Amino acid sequence: MGHGHGHGHALPSSASGRLVGRLWAAFGLAAAIMVVEFAVGVATRSLALISDAAHMLTDVVGVGLALAAIVVARRAGSKPGRTFGLYRAEVLAALANAVLLFGVAGYVVFEAVGRFSAPPAVPGLPVLLAALAGLVANVVSFLLLREGAKESINVRGAYLEVLADLVGSVGVLLSAAATLLFGWRWADPLVGVAIGLWVLPRTWSLARRALRILFQHAPERVDVAELTARLGLVPGVAGVHDLHLWTLTSGMEVASAHLIVADGTDQGDVLIAARELFEREYGIEHATLQVECARSASRCHELSW
Repeated sequence: MGHGHGHGHALPSSASGRLVGRLWAAFGLAAAIMVVEFAVGVATRSLALISDAAHMLTDVVGVGLALAAIVVARRAGSKPGRTFGLYRAEVLAALANAVLLFGVAGYVVFEAVGRFSAPPAVPGLPVLLAALAGLVANVVSFLLLREGAKESINVRGAYLEVLADLVGSVGVLLSAAATLLFGWRWADPLVGVAIGLWVLPRTWSLARRALRILFQHAPERVDVAELTARLGLVPGVAGVHDLHLWTLTSGMEVASAHLIVADGTDQGDVLIAARELFEREYGIEHATLQVECARSASRCHELSW
């Protein structure tokens, strides 16, 4: 029997250090603006600002998860008993974030519907200033994360969160301007509902991805039946069984499989070819493969799960 596996590629320490510095800057900036928007939103009863602050929370958590992934990756091997490190902490945090966002977005939409009939007066100037600060913070965070988004899939997720939040900040600015210039009281709850409805589908997508990882489903982009068939076509492979695919955390996909080969087949060649198939065509760099001759495979117990 033989075993083979591939390894991911870590960022150089210097690049990783710069990236962590930029992530901390973006994290602190987003957290500060989020607190300001929540405080001003509650004080002015602006649903649009509260809704944008909730959206800003996705930036805080997104950047925080990217930071956690890098820190955890550095410490993954520090405890012998943690053979998979602490990568799932990122997924649990994402699920908790999704649950919180569902609650906040649901509250904003519910409250806004009740306000349409008699919208309260919302002072436009404080809301405008807070939204402007949020917009500036998003632009700065966008510039901080743009380079790192090319190097790390986790950072790219945070980068896209910041990019999407720009839409919310612009919406709040428009509602505040409409309130100041024309006295349109319904502009604030309308934008609040729009941002809430913008957040909900993305929140559902985040929760769904987290649950798929926790339930150890195969990555959605991989057709398991097709992959099994492709492995069966590798020269020297007579059969494939006990194939498992799962995601450890975002951007870290893992596979294992048993490959049956005919007597006299060079197991090393089979391992190399199968590993290249996983890496080049499916982007899975960590695959543990067990090669078995037909005689030993007949005694190999394939688990029902």
